[in-house]
Amino acid sequence: MTTSLQSGVNLTFIPTEKFKTTRLFFRFSTKHCKKDAAKRALLANLLETNSLNYPTQTKISEKLADLYGASFGLNVAKKGNIHQVNLMLNLVNGKYINEPNIFEEGVQFIKEVLFHPNIKEGAFDQDTFQREKENMIDYLDSLKEDKQTLAALCLQELYFEDVDQKTPSFGSKEDVKALNAYDLVQTYEEMISQDQIDIFVVGNIDKKETKRVIASLPFGPRSSFDSELFYRQKLKPEVQTKTLYEPVIQTKLNLAYQTSIYYDDPQRFSLLVFNGLFGGFPHSKLFINVREKASLAYYASSAFDSFRGLVTVQTGIDSKDRTQVISLVEKQLESLEKGDFTENEFQQTKVMLKNQFLLSLDSSRGLIETAYLKQWFSNLVQDEKEFEKKIMSVTREDVKKVANDLQLQAIFTIDKEKAHE
Repeated sequence: MTTSLQSGVNLTFIPTEKFKTTRLFFRFSTKHCKKDAAKRALLANLLETNSLNYPTQTKISEKLADLYGASFGLNVAKKGNIHQVNLMLNLVNGKYINEPNIFEEGVQFIKEVLFHPNIKEGAFDQDTFQREKENMIDYLDSLKEDKQTLAALCLQELYFEDVDQKTPSFGSKEDVKALNAYDLVQTYEEMISQDQIDIFVVGNIDKKETKRVIASLPFGPRSSFDSELFYRQKLKPEVQTKTLYEPVIQTKLNLAYQTSIYYDDPQRFSLLVFNGLFGGFPHSKLFINVREKASLAYYASSAFDSFRGLVTVQTGIDSKDRTQVISLVEKQLESLEKGDFTENEFQQTKVMLKNQFLLSLDSSRGLIETAYLKQWFSNLVQDEKEFEKKIMSVTREDVKKVANDLQLQAIFTIDKEKAHE
């Protein structure tokens, strides 16, 4: 059940007795763009670690301890064209500890974090700002050491034409370095006053009392959010290739394919089954034929992004096998184009997808994401029975159509430095 608290501010109740906790989740959404990504990411870090009346992380931790060990955090994410700042607070349900006011105390803590940031004389506190800025730069530097993550980010930069889509949700190191404590005040004010806000409360709750407490937060009305969720780009006439040379032992080879199937397409369920057969599960073609039988990869898997029309393949290989691996990956796709998979593999994939969906219903995070997407798509599956029906109705021909729809667009490699060859 979703209700509007203000124009552009929505409250969704997800009543359930599965958990002994109550989860509050606030999502601030705006159009994703390169110039703001680093600002919003650093702002999330600042709001998570201090406020005006809780000026240190120790003070924040002490308050969470007072709330019977509540967990709390902020992060950033990207979905299609949308940039999100997410705030989560997980509280023990007051019914189980005879503390009826703990929910309201938790909301007051959120109010402190969101409406009383550590801003003095028009700037975030300089010491905490500088610390979080340095921490974020260190984090971005550390991504270079995780070569699998680095390869995924570089493939994204190679594949996308749009500079905003090339940029991850946390921005770039160069953008972070350029920020100052005054910049983020404007970013904060824009987020609080202009972002679409979706609030979710999950747990064994009293709706009337919950709404009263949440409505006490002083969010003002804002313009309706009309950004297009999906990002689409034209097919490139040639496959883009790029190699980055690093001192690696294991070469990273990632491929990007374009698909015309998006989240609101009925063929999404066929894409789910296709991905499970291609590289999504341990019985998939990439895992069995590239990794196990041919012994050409330390790992080989596939994933898809149905908000940007993208299917990716991730592998870790020996440098000398690069050409052979690319050829073998293409052969796995061709075999799916022909419907070359056993009935047992087909049914096993469907059962595993159904189990994944059931697991998502047993997590508050999964319930929140489903409720969020229902606000965008009226035809979203409602329950496990409908999901199972959709998955089980996917035919061999449907999978062949998905495979034939894919178009290879980019190949990115992290290879050994030439001096090491």
